[in-house]
Amino acid sequence: MSILVYVENTDGKFKKSAFEVVSYAKAIAEQSGTEVIALSIGNVEESQLSVLGKYGASKVLNVNTEQLKSFVNQAYAAIIVDAAKSSSASIVVLSNSFSGKGLAPRVAAKLEAGLADGAIELPSINGENLQVKTGAFSGKAFAYVALTSAVKVIAVNPNSFEAKDSEGTATIETYSPSLDASDFSTIVKDIIRATDKISLPEAEIVVSAGRGLKGPENWGMIEELANVLGAATACSKPVSDAGWRPHSEHVGQTGIAVSPNLYIAIGISGAIQHLAGVSASKTIVVINKDPEAPFFKVADYGIVGDAFEVIPKLITALKAYKGI
Repeated sequence: MSILVYVENTDGKFKKSAFEVVSYAKAIAEQSGTEVIALSIGNVEESQLSVLGKYGASKVLNVNTEQLKSFVNQAYAAIIVDAAKSSSASIVVLSNSFSGKGLAPRVAAKLEAGLADGAIELPSINGENLQVKTGAFSGKAFAYVALTSAVKVIAVNPNSFEAKDSEGTATIETYSPSLDASDFSTIVKDIIRATDKISLPEAEIVVSAGRGLKGPENWGMIEELANVLGAATACSKPVSDAGWRPHSEHVGQTGIAVSPNLYIAIGISGAIQHLAGVSASKTIVVINKDPEAPFFKVADYGIVGDAFEVIPKLITALKAYKGI
């Protein structure tokens, strides 16, 4: 028996979430006395693959063909299932990322496995059964999912489990899965990424702003603050609806759900729909001139003040602290 981990890459480089899920699987393996096998799909160099051993993988299965260079949900799911069966995996772990949200249910269905998506903690083990704590109701509550099937699938929320360097090594094997033509019925011809921006779902720090900024012309200070902090930028739904910022930056119940270590909300009142998408943040800082703004009720730290006065001072202080 083993634990199989699917590790995502972007342009041949592993995301931070890849190391998180390998560490997560390693922690389970230590409790159950089994090994962690990582599965990589795409054009990834051996030097990158070997790094997975540092986080707990004892073996890396490498699938690298031109046909699989771009993400194809059906084909990738079929490969994960094929690898899980060939390695007799009792648990399959992957990141609850944008692609992971589509892969996890498909993999679980093919394996006739129980699924816990949005895991935020290590599972408790009771014999062959697992109980997994997950986020529920858009992050407003927690659920405990009991997995009693022979094979279990766990999708781990990004930033919910720390990537831990175990200083191990991994053997790398070329893996040739069995695929059907039907697995390529839908093909992604091209993926265009904003390579100069930090991915919102994986960002450790997010700087977000709302209608309190009064217009798109004032977003320069938000972007400057984000650059100083090495953060991703985000916005509330009314801002994206008004065309001030792209919809790809909209966080909330109907947008992107984020779980950074630090979420800074500037000029956002804190409607329940917005809070639903950011409540998993470890630390929330709110800057708003309205002391009655609902966001202050859930904030860890709050500043009552005009953003046009507070943010420039904050940027100056951060630059002085960093010696920029």
